[in-house]
Amino acid sequence: MQQSYPGINPSIAEWKGQEIVDFQEELLIKVNAHISEKWFYNHFKTDKASLPRIDMLNLLSRYAGYANWDDFRFKHSTTSQVLGKVMVANRYFIYVPAATLLILGVLFILFRFLSSREYRFGFYDADTAEPITNCVINVNVLSDNESPVSYLCQADGSFTLKTSRAGIRFVVESPYYHTDTIVRTLNKFNTNETVKLRPDYYALMIQYFSGSRVDDWQKRRDQLNLIISDSAMIYQMHKSSEPLGVELYNKWEFIDKLSLPSSGLRAIEIFDTRYDDDKICLIRFRQKEVGK
Repeated sequence: MQQSYPGINPSIAEWKGQEIVDFQEELLIKVNAHISEKWFYNHFKTDKASLPRIDMLNLLSRYAGYANWDDFRFKHSTTSQVLGKVMVANRYFIYVPAATLLILGVLFILFRFLSSREYRFGFYDADTAEPITNCVINVNVLSDNESPVSYLCQADGSFTLKTSRAGIRFVVESPYYHTDTIVRTLNKFNTNETVKLRPDYYALMIQYFSGSRVDDWQKRRDQLNLIISDSAMIYQMHKSSEPLGVELYNKWEFIDKLSLPSSGLRAIEIFDTRYDDDKICLIRFRQKEVGK
């Protein structure tokens, strides 16, 4: 077109009006072919043009001096190869980083899995240094931004935890030992941890009184009076199948049942004791069944 019309706009996308008419005449004269103005707009004046039919590609190739479309493609294969290499390079820069991230993610998961260890925490009496066995011990493991995870210790006074963390923090609760928060730095080469708990002497005293014979009941009453607050709330828990699930005692009703021979309250199991000014302000207990 520039040979026939030297002043024509070098950008085909800018052609309009007479320029399109001149192009139609050129095709008709040179290759005896005709294109409509609509076809021209659909393929040359839009960024989303689709590839024309092969017959149109052939006549445009002949107009440009080639035998057909295949001849045009063959003689421009070098350019196509360069474009192909560019596309391969682009894929390389996309796929390689993605594959690298995927591999790093898998390695991180494997590292976390392989670095996890199972730790055993054994609980001991701080006074006697003996294992705390056959006693209810609840452990609440604390984590940042997470709710506590609860564990119930085994009969041998221990619990196990599998983790890859470098440290752990948990709260220990037991009816006959003071509640305590334990913070430990974990050693992957020593997976057995020892935790000492301070005995709750008042709770142990009450349990002992309930299961022993009374030699001096007045002395026992005086001792209980000293350790229990006058406003203490004392709950006896019953089986859920019983009509009265919870029974409430005041201080002296509870002392009477523990110390008077006729009371019949023997061998109790304490669930919880709480303190106010070094005196018991709350007790939750259950009377053990006969023979247990």
